[in-house]
Amino acid sequence: MAEYLLEMRDITKTFPGVKALDRVNYKVKPGEIHCLVGENGAGKSTLVKILTGVYHYGSFEGELVLGGKPRRFMSLRDSEQASIAFISQELALVPDFTLYENIFFGHEIMRGKWVDWPETIRQAGALLNKVGLDVNPTVKASELSVGQQQLVEIATAMSKHAKILILDEPTSSLNESDSAHLLGLLRELRDKEGVTVILISHRLHEVLSIADKVTVLRDGATVATLDAQKGEITEREIIRLMVGRVFENVYPPRVGAPGTETVLEVRNLSAVSPTTQREVLRNVSLSVRKGEIVGLAGLMGAGRTELALALFGNTPRYKVTGGDVLLQGEKMKLDRPSEAIQKGLAYLSEDRKGKGLILIQDIRFNITLASLKKLLRGLVIDQNEEISAANGYRKSLDIRASSLSQLVLNLSGGNQQKVSLAKWLFSQPSVLILDEPTRGIDVGARHEIYTIMNDLVDNGMSILMISSDLLEILGMSDRIYVMSAGRISGELPAQGATQERIMEMATEA
Repeated sequence: MAEYLLEMRDITKTFPGVKALDRVNYKVKPGEIHCLVGENGAGKSTLVKILTGVYHYGSFEGELVLGGKPRRFMSLRDSEQASIAFISQELALVPDFTLYENIFFGHEIMRGKWVDWPETIRQAGALLNKVGLDVNPTVKASELSVGQQQLVEIATAMSKHAKILILDEPTSSLNESDSAHLLGLLRELRDKEGVTVILISHRLHEVLSIADKVTVLRDGATVATLDAQKGEITEREIIRLMVGRVFENVYPPRVGAPGTETVLEVRNLSAVSPTTQREVLRNVSLSVRKGEIVGLAGLMGAGRTELALALFGNTPRYKVTGGDVLLQGEKMKLDRPSEAIQKGLAYLSEDRKGKGLILIQDIRFNITLASLKKLLRGLVIDQNEEISAANGYRKSLDIRASSLSQLVLNLSGGNQQKVSLAKWLFSQPSVLILDEPTRGIDVGARHEIYTIMNDLVDNGMSILMISSDLLEILGMSDRIYVMSAGRISGELPAQGATQERIMEMATEA
């Protein structure tokens, strides 16, 4: 029997003008959890696309060996037939399909010429039970939370008898509780089912807690493979290998201190969903002072994003039924985003690809999109001023791109986030709401975003930061509000606050 279940030998992949992978070597033993880490653009996704047949044999150099035998995958189906399952960061469930339809989609259980639906439902239920999801397999995928949908994706992989399970940032959209449950499931699959897990993650504390081995990529090359049994896996060493330098503080220290002037005040705000009439906000009250970072924590569904969208005037999704919002002492109408922007409020979405940016447009277009009125000269946009403004933010935020005309689609996650941030900074807000500001970006880009946030508040801006990462909440906030079931369940000073105390507040009924 081969020592390694999977070997990728001297893998080189070139795109026009760019060498994405340069003689990468990656080896995984049977029944281990092997994490793959690196900065955005390091080559992780490209390597996985080769492993799963998305980039077919012949489009790259090097050799793929599975169970000691060379393999030549020409498609994703080839890799699935070799018992490799891939779960993307963007979930692939069909919302209007039932869970049993999703789990066996494309490999239905047949009885003669017909699908055996009773057996399909029975086996789907058994798989859901195996992944610890106590739901009826006949419910639709759209009725589940994101954390539950992740478990359905794993059940789908199990239905294909996967021996190698690849997960790309599986916890990026999950709260701490759901993340812990998912990581526990991966350990069970390794220990009880013998499944080999390849995990891509930017959450280094999760990597430290679960990895048997860690392979680090940098600039398309293999830097090192670390072994937990040898004590080699530490956060400091992973960061050093990823970025080529050591951060003494992942969360950079602040220079200034918050002021005393209240810039944003929310008083007893309540809201319902117009489609379901469900109350999503219940008498929410909070405040943000000038030059302050206020963290907003809570479990998924607690109402954090609903609050942000209500403040930003997103009335088609959430109808405000009571309460007041004051920005710099003046009441806001909360009826449309353009009003919020004009008054000095900006909202950076948690979904930068779907709602924060127009990926098929260039950097200049995206940066100036929300504030085109500032560039109008009569009925015409002053393109010279537009270029000057966009270029200024490109330099000040260190957006790494060949030019302002580069499509945002082709930027790394960290640079996409900087473009999204630049768009709202161009509107010159007094209060900036950041919803999951570092989701899906690497530790180096995170440090840059944190530094930018500190610079902004040191220069008088105020930030309301929503985050599912409790370490981020604790590391960056001056004060912390915790939400539970659509209401504020508590307020804490950052100094002395703990993850345990935040979780206690987040789970209050």
